[in-house]
Amino acid sequence: MAHAHVNKRSAAIHESAIVRWLLTLAALGFLTLFLLVPLALVFAQGLAKGVVEYWNALKEPDAFSAIKLTLLAAGIAVPANLIFGIAAAWAIAKFQFAGKQLLVTLIDLPFTVSPVISGLIYVLLFGLQGWLGPWLDEHELQVIFAVPGIVLATVFVTFPFVARELIPLMEQQGTDEEEAAILLGASGLRTFFRVTLPNIKWGLLYGVILCNARAMGEFGAVSVVSGHIRGMTNTIPLHVEILYNEYNFAAAFACASLLAFLALITLVLKSVVEWRTQVEPNSKSAQQPDQIETEGLPV
Repeated sequence: MAHAHVNKRSAAIHESAIVRWLLTLAALGFLTLFLLVPLALVFAQGLAKGVVEYWNALKEPDAFSAIKLTLLAAGIAVPANLIFGIAAAWAIAKFQFAGKQLLVTLIDLPFTVSPVISGLIYVLLFGLQGWLGPWLDEHELQVIFAVPGIVLATVFVTFPFVARELIPLMEQQGTDEEEAAILLGASGLRTFFRVTLPNIKWGLLYGVILCNARAMGEFGAVSVVSGHIRGMTNTIPLHVEILYNEYNFAAAFACASLLAFLALITLVLKSVVEWRTQVEPNSKSAQQPDQIETEGLPV
């Protein structure tokens, strides 16, 4: 009986190992077919006419303008969402106030609204026929079909990423450490930089990486508010679309490969942050209030 039990157990373990291998191979095959192969083809098509043509496509004035505008929009949207995300997460996780659930719902709004709809909202607000359009036109201010509209649309579609990474992290940590620091005489700002920020640094970096990736790759909302003006309001995704529609495939894939390269960098950074989060568990989250390092805090 014991021998039969061991045989059955060995068979179960053997079968489960086979199932695990099959599932792993299926996942790898799926990733190869739908992720790695398309990425490889993007780079292959971009370099099809040689490195010189590839470089010429990237430094062409319209392409260079699109690259600069993409970096500008991301450079404004990411810091803005960083500040908003920290403030919103701190308020939601650390305090109780009226409208707290409404704030959480509003943070999730860009996840549920189509980017095209969000772009149309800005057109309704700031377009010539919109609510604020006549006033803007009277004061010679242009938002739609200009850089401000692109930045606003980018901010809208990306602002949940930092906050959504920090809210559960701060809620899990609670308020004991901050309260202990305040009791020791630390100001709110010093408490944030000496207690709160070290505990959330990897989650914060993770949210910034995701926010930046979405900002540089955004198409729908930016497409609505940009006007597709070559050399002025086209970001990299919009420039790729125009080149592709003009059958300029080599240049289109060259610019697309730049976005793919940025995506790969984002993936590497994301993996590094996840690894550091695992190998460097935050010991402070498990400390008691009386174990908090108080060096530098006023007493």
